[in-house]
Amino acid sequence: MSTPLVRCDGAARSYGSGSAATVALQPTTCTIETGARVALVGPSGSGKSTLLHLMAGLDEPTLGSVEWPAVGSRQDLRGGALGIVFQGPSLLPPLTVQENVALPLVLAGLTDAAAGERARAALELVDLLDLADKLPEEISGGQAQRAAVARAIAGQPKLILADEPTGQLDRTNGAAVIDLLLAAADHAGAALVVSTHDPSIAERLDEQWRMSDGRLEINERQEAWSR
Repeated sequence: MSTPLVRCDGAARSYGSGSAATVALQPTTCTIETGARVALVGPSGSGKSTLLHLMAGLDEPTLGSVEWPAVGSRQDLRGGALGIVFQGPSLLPPLTVQENVALPLVLAGLTDAAAGERARAALELVDLLDLADKLPEEISGGQAQRAAVARAIAGQPKLILADEPTGQLDRTNGAAVIDLLLAAADHAGAALVVSTHDPSIAERLDEQWRMSDGRLEINERQEAWSR
């Protein structure tokens, strides 16, 4: 059995304290294996984003633990092992599309030239190379999300996490973004976890894990939309 990319062991997240505390995620135990294709389904506010943020090392559990056995420490995630796609606009307005894609690589220690080369290769994969010198305000929402996918894969990650990546797109553009995420994960040999409340998106991934009221209930594909 391969070493898990992510292991959550009773990981929970609460905000506030005492009687005013809000439980965003109940104690959750799960693993993401190499090559996994997981849809994290459930309504808004069910805890999907909280779980993804813990997996991404963007937040810390208030109970339990999150580890990355096949990657290393939480700090190692920023070196390119992890790619993240958010729901809303995430490109920095002053930077060109290529500069946005290259930025995490530069922050991870690559030279401008090496980061630019990888960024252009990633943009070519998502068919956006002709927009490399455009500013975010000069491209459409669908194109901006494709650029976000390029940024997520430019570091050749082992794990790609996408938090409602189609939530602000129409069905056609949403399907195109999922096409790109699946193709990108295959190209990089990466695991892919996508949170969504859209059954047509979730059905395209191998596994479906359902969340409700901060609790991970099931992970059987055939049952995920029947409850």
